[in-house]
Amino acid sequence: MSNNNRKVDFDFSNSSVPASSRRGTLTMFMIMLGFTFFSASMWVGQNLAAGLDFKGFIGALILGGVILGAYTGSLGYIGAESGLSLDLLAQRSFGRKGSWLPSAMISFTQMGWFGVGLAMFAIPVAKELLGLEVTPDFMPWQGYLLVAIAGVLMTASAYFGIKSLTIVSYVAVPLVAILGTVAMILAVKHGDAGLIEQFAKGTKDLGVIAGAGLVIGSFVSGGTATPNFTRFARNGKIAAIVTVCAFFLGNSLMFFFGAVSSIYVGGNDIFEVMLNLNLFYVAVAVLGLNIWTTNDNALYSTGLGLANITGGSKKLMVLISGLIGTVAAVWLYWNFCGWLNMLNCTLPPVGIILILGYFMHRKAYLDGSFEIKTVDWFAVAGVVCGAVVANLVHWGIPSINGMTTAAIVYVAGQLIQRGCRK
Repeated sequence: MSNNNRKVDFDFSNSSVPASSRRGTLTMFMIMLGFTFFSASMWVGQNLAAGLDFKGFIGALILGGVILGAYTGSLGYIGAESGLSLDLLAQRSFGRKGSWLPSAMISFTQMGWFGVGLAMFAIPVAKELLGLEVTPDFMPWQGYLLVAIAGVLMTASAYFGIKSLTIVSYVAVPLVAILGTVAMILAVKHGDAGLIEQFAKGTKDLGVIAGAGLVIGSFVSGGTATPNFTRFARNGKIAAIVTVCAFFLGNSLMFFFGAVSSIYVGGNDIFEVMLNLNLFYVAVAVLGLNIWTTNDNALYSTGLGLANITGGSKKLMVLISGLIGTVAAVWLYWNFCGWLNMLNCTLPPVGIILILGYFMHRKAYLDGSFEIKTVDWFAVAGVVCGAVVANLVHWGIPSINGMTTAAIVYVAGQLIQRGCRK
């Protein structure tokens, strides 16, 4: 068969991204910014506003943003410099079969959040647009139809890969940012107090450290998949800068949207702010685009992870995952958010091991001489220990506790193995 007739994998599921397929800085910024536009982060903004005054709110955003930016920026750097996806990096740090663990973890959580995102769009639209009653025990067929339509559209964008993700991001990011900011400003103007005064109302019982923990936890699990996207950046420096800027700007906007909606109209997100301002159709558009930018990235990562486990096509895995997420969307929304939040604590240990594995063996990663094991049991043990500590230790910030534990176990294991080889 001639080379011209071979199918080209434009998503490079099983190889590093070549220089010829790298993308410009603006495109990468749009993709990463769209990735951070996550509607669930607005819920976090609501909790921050309830527990912190304005000064504490800003302090939590900065502290949490610095830590989250350092984590995702490091992952962004190694993704671009190596050209490897999360799953291919995991093959090197966890072993070929050991990588199935992080691939399964990222696939499971991202597929779950994809389903939750569909319901987060369909349920409020069904209530407000169609005037339907929706409860945990009942969802009218029109609501399921909205879930199905959204599921098909978002699965399609993930199916066509990085090119489709780019188009969605270029359309959605400016619209969400501009319209959401305008609605937030209008909400403040319609209120009876300024922003700082409004933040000061109520019982403030949340510390800045605890608030920073909420900021980090809001997207640290999704941020673990950063290499899946930054591997298309021109180089590691650009990827790191773009990732840090995108996470600071995107997350901060989501937190502000949620916080302002809460303190002025008592809602969960900017959707309710827009409804109170009689901007219904704008609200539907912003809600849908906001969820779309995150959902297609989540499903894309799921497809890559399952392809690594099964050896199948990334596109086929996206279709299967999209179908499962769509069918289970309403059930996931009402029953599984708590479990998904618990699983969020299990992914940072994966990310820190990917980072440490890369920088401890950087030269071998880049020149292709790194010997991939079947399983690196110290990496596996690091994730297990880190996840246990993150979920059971209630002092400090859970994700940081988990990463620290995982790092200690992994580095100790590498030193032991290095000593045994001498």
